[in-house]
Amino acid sequence: MKFIHAADIHLDSPLTGLASYPGVPADLLRAATRDAFTNLVDAAIEEAVDFVIIAGDLYDGSWKDYNTGLHFCHEMGRLNKVDIPVYLLFGNHDAESEMTKKLVLPSNVHQFDSRKATTFLIEAHHAALHGRSFKDKATTENLVPGYPDVIDGWFNIGVLHTALEGNSKHANYAPCSIAELSTKGYDYWALGHVHEYTVIQQDPCWIIFPGNLQGRHIRETGAKGAVIVSADGTGILSVERLMTDVLRWYVVNVDVSNAANIGDIVRLVGRSFGRLVADNSDNKPMMARVILTGKTAAHGELFGMSAHLHAEVLGQAAAIGVGQLWIEKVVDKTQSLLTAAEIKARSDAIADLQVLLEDAPHDALLLKDIEKELQQMVGKMPPELLAEVAAFKDIRNGELVPLITSSSSELVNYLSRTGQS
Repeated sequence: MKFIHAADIHLDSPLTGLASYPGVPADLLRAATRDAFTNLVDAAIEEAVDFVIIAGDLYDGSWKDYNTGLHFCHEMGRLNKVDIPVYLLFGNHDAESEMTKKLVLPSNVHQFDSRKATTFLIEAHHAALHGRSFKDKATTENLVPGYPDVIDGWFNIGVLHTALEGNSKHANYAPCSIAELSTKGYDYWALGHVHEYTVIQQDPCWIIFPGNLQGRHIRETGAKGAVIVSADGTGILSVERLMTDVLRWYVVNVDVSNAANIGDIVRLVGRSFGRLVADNSDNKPMMARVILTGKTAAHGELFGMSAHLHAEVLGQAAAIGVGQLWIEKVVDKTQSLLTAAEIKARSDAIADLQVLLEDAPHDALLLKDIEKELQQMVGKMPPELLAEVAAFKDIRNGELVPLITSSSSELVNYLSRTGQS
C-alpha cells in the first residue's frame, strides 16, 4: 500500500512580500499554490498511489470566485480517471462555517464529517481512515477522544488538523498531546496545520506534519511539499518527502564584521548569493531576505544609505541570480565597533550628541522641539520622496521615539567616521 499525505495547500492563497519588486515573475507568484497542487496530483499519478489524504486547509478561506473550486475539481477529475480516491478533511481555514461557496466534487473525493469523527474503510488494503473536519474555524476543543477505536487487523490512520502541543507559533486549534495520539493505537497520524515538515515520532506510531505544499512568504522558508508513505501488513516501510513547490523562500544572513565600507558589504552579499545559487541544484526560483549582521566599521556609513544599499543588493541578485533570485527585503542589523560608553568618553560634540539622543525619548519638551524642526523639513520634501522614505511618515505622525531609538547609533557612528561635529 502506498499513499500521499498532504496538508495546508491554501489553494489560491497569495504570495506576499514581492509585489513591488521590478521584474518579479508575477505569473509565477500568482499561480504558485495551484502549480504546487498540480505537482502533487502529477506525483500521485506517476507513483500510482492507492489514495491521497489532505489533512485540512485545502483552501485559504471562502473563494473569491468559483475558479478556485473549479481548479480543485479539475485536479480531482484527473485522479478519478486513474481510480485514485482522495480523503479530505477540513481545518480552520476551510471549516464548514468559513466556506460560503461550494461545488459538488467528483465521486472519488470523500469528505470527513464535521459533526463527529467518521471512518472510511479501504477494503483492498485493510486500511481504516479516521477523521473529523472542523465545523467552525475556532475549534479549540480536543477532538482526539471522539475518534473511533482502532480496528484490529487493519492499518489505522488518524487524520487530524491540530496545533498539537508545544507549537506556540501556531493558533491553538484542536489541541492534543503526543501521548493522547500514541495511546489511541493507530499506526499513522496524518496531521495538518503546522507548515513546517516535522516527524513528531516514529514509535509506537508515526506522527507527521507534512508542512504546506508551497511557501507563501518569508516565514515559510525552504523546501515544501507532502510525504509519500509505503506500508504492508507489518507496518510502515518508508516515509519519504515529496517536493511540490515551484519557488522557495530563503533568509540569507551575511556577517559583515570584516567590512570597512559599503563596497565590502556588497561583495560579501554577492559571495553569499553565489553560494545560494550553487546550492540550488533543482533550479527553482528563489525569493530571499538579506540580513546584515556583525560589529563592523561600515556601520556608520550605512546611515541614510538604505535606498543605495537596497539597489546594490538588487544588482548583485540580478547579476548572480540571473532571473532566478529576487530580494524580498534587506535588513540592517549591524552594530558599531564603538560602544556608547566609548563615544561618550571622547568629550566632544559627538559625545554630546550621543547623550542628547539617549535623553530625547524621555524629554517631552526636547521631543516637541525635534518634532517641530523635522516636520518643517518634511513639509518641504517632494511627494515622491515622502512616499519612498518610511521615516518621513513617522515624522508626520509624530512618532519620533522609535525613529530616534533606531537611528541614533547609525547617526553618531556616521559622524564619528566622517569627523564631523
